[in-house]
Amino acid sequence: MKYERDTEAAKPRRSYGDGCGMAQALDVIGERWALLVVRELMFHPRRFSELRADLPGIAPTVLTQRLAELERAGVVCRDGRLYGLSDWGRGLEPALQALGVWAVAGPAMRFDLPISVATLVMSLRTLFSPARAGTLELSLGLDFGAGQTFAARVSAGRLTIGPGLPEGAVRVTGDRMALAAVIHGGAPIEGSGLAIAGDPAVLQAFAGLFPLR
Repeated sequence: MKYERDTEAAKPRRSYGDGCGMAQALDVIGERWALLVVRELMFHPRRFSELRADLPGIAPTVLTQRLAELERAGVVCRDGRLYGLSDWGRGLEPALQALGVWAVAGPAMRFDLPISVATLVMSLRTLFSPARAGTLELSLGLDFGAGQTFAARVSAGRLTIGPGLPEGAVRVTGDRMALAAVIHGGAPIEGSGLAIAGDPAVLQAFAGLFPLR
């Protein structure tokens, strides 16, 4: 794996010196990798090693620098070995979603690149279609291993999804890329490698709620 040059970590912080709120936001989160670090912390606190595993292209020194910068800015909070987001940092989710929607609508979007669990969960929050959901009611547990579990519930045309596993719900266990292929790529559940405890029709119905374009 090729890492970004470690010398990036030694670069001084720069400012646009512009009174625009957007420019000042970029002063905080505009450095390379910063928003991806925020994405990986959006759903629960994580260790340095976990962040490295889901951001495989980043050099350790660059990740250390980004975390330190985001912590100084008040975006990231640290509790021992765990990094998480402040309330202000979690407020970046709508911006991340808007960027995702913008990218998906464009001609340069690629669907053949690997994604992290956080990316997949973010895409579900971003692309959920209330119109497609209608009166559908369902509950689904998603287990990606390594302690990354999520509870998804669709009710009254709304999706809620967050860490944990719902009791008594259909449970899907397997690789994030396999689930992404089913939900976003239209791949059949059969032969996907996903293990389903419960009715596969629940996952099939869930998969139809996230149109890409």
